[in-house]
Amino acid sequence: MVDGYTLVVFDLDGVIYLIDRPIPGAVEAVGRLHAEGRSVAYATNNASRRSSEVAALLTGMGVPARPEEVLTSAAATAELLRDRLPAGAPVLVVGAEALRAELRAVGLRPVTTVEEKPAAVAQGYGPDVCWADLAEASLAVRDGAPWYATNTDRTLPSPRGPLPGNGSLVAVLRTALGRDPDVVVGKPEPALFATAARRAGAGRTLVVGDRLDTDIEGARRAGLDSLLVLTGVSDVPELLTAPEERRPTYVSLDLAGLFEPAAVVRVPGAPDAGGWSATVADDALLLDGSGRPLDALAALCAVAWTTGVGGRVRAASAAAGPALSALGLAD
Repeated sequence: MVDGYTLVVFDLDGVIYLIDRPIPGAVEAVGRLHAEGRSVAYATNNASRRSSEVAALLTGMGVPARPEEVLTSAAATAELLRDRLPAGAPVLVVGAEALRAELRAVGLRPVTTVEEKPAAVAQGYGPDVCWADLAEASLAVRDGAPWYATNTDRTLPSPRGPLPGNGSLVAVLRTALGRDPDVVVGKPEPALFATAARRAGAGRTLVVGDRLDTDIEGARRAGLDSLLVLTGVSDVPELLTAPEERRPTYVSLDLAGLFEPAAVVRVPGAPDAGGWSATVADDALLLDGSGRPLDALAALCAVAWTTGVGGRVRAASAAAGPALSALGLAD
């Protein structure tokens, strides 16, 4: 499948690694892309590390990466504020040190209190963000400082399961202030992907991600094809009920789908292809026949996306039960 693309843009958490451990097969997949001479980039909403830190982390995992190949929401937020504020302007930061470092790198001055008269508020994920940080940001926004969020991911993946992400912290301020941020920089906004594609020049770009609400929607907004891998946050039940703006071009269980035709499927397929037949009965999807689980998924997507019925799936053949189980769908 990857032969049709000159650049592959990867999300990181849930695609290449979980927190700080590589996902099985990821090192080999990126190595093969490099060996084939394909351009690779990484676009992440994680604002808790700088591009250089992410590149070093990847390299330490066996994935050689250069800082210029890494696009983070923290760096993008800093660049946007640099273009909109005078040099040396104070910016109240809610988040990790990486966001402060990116702001300093573009000539802005990170501050921590409303008394320092911030010209803007920059909010990104940080594991040590506390009530006092959010309180200062709330006061600054009420005083008129524009509010920039690096991203609004509700959760972030971990080996223990999804944990609260920056979107959950943004929701605290949204509740306190009764309004949304003035600017959201990261995915699903298309800027990170559009920047990566522009850097690569001519040729087609493929976005690989694990989240429908950020990676896939961002790719669609940027006009790019996308591959959803089921190694992170989004799962098959979410895929079946996804609105049009969050539907990927392809789906695979993992990054093997980049290279192995049997490990990837284009969605939606036909409702009666690949040995399967998907229909609607009693307000549920009904799967009949036999074949690859991924072909069953393509057929189910075809029916779910045209009828709006995707909440329940039932097996109508002996082979359908195991296929649904392989897809994480309880019959």
